[in-house]
Amino acid sequence: MRNPRTGWLLLSPTLIVLIIFGFLPFLYVLFVGFNEWNIFAAEDGMRFNGLDNFRRLVFDDDFLNSVGLTAKFAVFAIASEVVLGFLLAQMLTRNFPGKSLFRIIHTFPLMVAPIAVGAIWRLLVIPGFGPVPFLLDRWFDIEYLIGTYPDQALLTSVIMDVWHWTPFVTLTMLAGLSSIPKEPVEQAKVDGANRFQVFWYVTLPFLRPVLLTTIFIRIMDAIRTVDEVSMLAGGGPGTRFTGIYIWRVVFPRTDYGYGSSISIITLYLTIVLCWLLFIGISGQGKDEVE
Repeated sequence: MRNPRTGWLLLSPTLIVLIIFGFLPFLYVLFVGFNEWNIFAAEDGMRFNGLDNFRRLVFDDDFLNSVGLTAKFAVFAIASEVVLGFLLAQMLTRNFPGKSLFRIIHTFPLMVAPIAVGAIWRLLVIPGFGPVPFLLDRWFDIEYLIGTYPDQALLTSVIMDVWHWTPFVTLTMLAGLSSIPKEPVEQAKVDGANRFQVFWYVTLPFLRPVLLTTIFIRIMDAIRTVDEVSMLAGGGPGTRFTGIYIWRVVFPRTDYGYGSSISIITLYLTIVLCWLLFIGISGQGKDEVE
């Protein structure tokens, strides 16, 4: 008979690390979120204020704007990455000259640190120095000022994120496509299904677990984006996402209580969003898989 204690013994190091570096810090942030704690303004240190920090969020226009910008950024970036990643994965399932070299080269952006990605793109788009503003002005007569026009800053942030993370989506999609059995695909073709029908009724249902996992990971990454965007545009108009707003509340303003409450609400919204996506995507087409 297997001893159940052996399994817990093997899991215990991982569980201890998760508790120390994950669960306990979360409990501390949760505790601080119900307190007023500004190390420069509060003479009596930490003071319990109940739900005041959370009520303050409702009327904080800066926070609400950051949530809206983060939502736009996440939707456009993740949707683009999923579409491009799937197309590239489909291409990599076929044989073509230079396939092995392309598989290596297309993963290069993943090897670059986020702060370096922001610095690279900053050099590309900085007015008066970068090639992007010069070419847009010369060829299309478009004035490109990332620090002045919020829409340009948001669009540039999306393009930068797509460049950085599409290879990750490609790899996950490629793994999912490689695991699909050939028999259902061939049977669908024999039954007269066209390419779209094969994709919708056969490929997509098999890809659903991979698609869900990929989207969840990218949502969490997009919501906590700070270093890339702050290096690109300094968190200016159009790029003041939730992660950057939390950083500004906690560090320059040292309002730890309010910053903790923002972090808690952001985590809650992320969980709710992922749960709704799970229900929507996992339920769609379930009958076809069965």
